[in-house]
Amino acid sequence: MTKPLVVSIPHRLGKDEALRRMKAGLDSVQTQYAQFIQVNEEVWSGDRLAFSVTAMKQQVSGLLDVFEDHVRLEVTLPWLLNSLAHGIQSVIRKKGALMLEKK
Repeated sequence: MTKPLVVSIPHRLGKDEALRRMKAGLDSVQTQYAQFIQVNEEVWSGDRLAFSVTAMKQQVSGLLDVFEDHVRLEVTLPWLLNSLAHGIQSVIRKKGALMLEKK
């Protein structure tokens, strides 16, 4: 079992606005990356999303928590994708920051 990939993305939006933007942004990401990612399960429970996806024929699961001042994503990657963790972390941080950018 590999160590979870954890990404924390700060914001100044407040929890409700950050939650709204994350939900809308994740729908967009699913569409944009449909050729790479298949969503198997997506369950929101308050401010927490539990999800399971298939990426590059590998099962990936994780949690996304929305807080007042940051969003925390914890993803458990299979060993094959774990070697790409640094690049994946960078992409997640950039996409997340764009979703939470103050407009």
